[in-house]
Amino acid sequence: MARFSYPEQNDLERFIAWRYRKAWVWEMVFFSALLIAIISLSALFLSVIDDAFGYVAYEYKKDPAQLSEKPLEELTQEELLAILQSNLSRGAYNKLNNEKPMETRSRDELFNLVVERILQIKTRQTYTLWRSLTDRAGIEAEVKELYPDAKLEFRAWLTPRFLVTPQSSRAEFAGVRTAIFGSLWIVAIAMLVSMPTGVGAAVYLQEYASKTNIVARIIQTNINNLAGVPSIVYGMLGLAIFVRTFEPLTSGAMFGVTDSNGRTVLSAGLTMGILVLPLVIINAQEAIKAVPDSIRQAAYGVGATRWQMVWHHVLPAALPGILTGSILAMSRAIGETAPLIIVGASTFITFDPNSPFTKFTALPIQIYQWTSRAQGEFHAIAAAGILVLAGILLMLNATAIILRNRFQRRW
Repeated sequence: MARFSYPEQNDLERFIAWRYRKAWVWEMVFFSALLIAIISLSALFLSVIDDAFGYVAYEYKKDPAQLSEKPLEELTQEELLAILQSNLSRGAYNKLNNEKPMETRSRDELFNLVVERILQIKTRQTYTLWRSLTDRAGIEAEVKELYPDAKLEFRAWLTPRFLVTPQSSRAEFAGVRTAIFGSLWIVAIAMLVSMPTGVGAAVYLQEYASKTNIVARIIQTNINNLAGVPSIVYGMLGLAIFVRTFEPLTSGAMFGVTDSNGRTVLSAGLTMGILVLPLVIINAQEAIKAVPDSIRQAAYGVGATRWQMVWHHVLPAALPGILTGSILAMSRAIGETAPLIIVGASTFITFDPNSPFTKFTALPIQIYQWTSRAQGEFHAIAAAGILVLAGILLMLNATAIILRNRFQRRW
């Protein structure tokens, strides 16, 4: 039998030094991966912010001095209304009045109508934030040479007004209010469909189904595969089932409350609910699986039934993970575009959805529509829309973290 001998002092020191070097190399590899991810995300956000702010060169088709001796910004509500009455045709004025009585509109609304309908602002050129901050003199010289009658103004396309203004055919007056409401409707319906169904399916598969049951194993495999199916496939499924097959329901025709053809908020919400359902099931299963078996055995030990054990012990312990996974799944739903295009989201709509049976648009659709336009001002408001969408996603993720921490403290 060979006798064991300890390494010599020099060999031991070299071996330890080699282990420390190897650990340091892997630490640097992992740190580099994290650094690359942070740099990539920062570059993405900086690129979007760079487009959402900056100088704008614009002109008015009609000189504001022809409308009033005073600057338009100083005119009262009554004076702006008089300008609209005297400069708009009777048909155009009546159309605006039918949409919303002119006397009930705020001063800001009337001012925007004067600028949009009478002065008819035209954006000549937009400039990025970086160039606006570093090359103002060059921008001024360029505008003076190319657009001698244009005015130069630093503009933030992402403003409070941008959030509360509906869509418009002019980028200078467009907003995302309608798209935000549409996205919230879709996410709410998707959550109502996917969360109860997904959690229920996860409870059955994890707590009731036998691990040797071939049917349960096939279902589990299909759920795992469905989580990786491209989203456009779910859009085709939604078109075939919710838009066409169940059109009397999704259009509201059986209730007599709509004139649409199934391409409604309800169809989009149901499609998104089906899209995120596999993710909800998988996340809920993992959360339930993480509950220690000792809790189950303790519940059985005091005489609880399986349902009592699940309802009173397992689900409360798994709730933080279930909520976190479900809300993160909703974050995916709010950012999807392809299924909404297939289901029939409108690219231009000016009224807010007020029921599940109305036509709709959503933030991803609105951003897609703006980026497809050639004018620079539409790219600028698309960047502002991306920031709004990112803000909503961050709020959803923050909500998930807060709920998780709160329920963890309770448990």
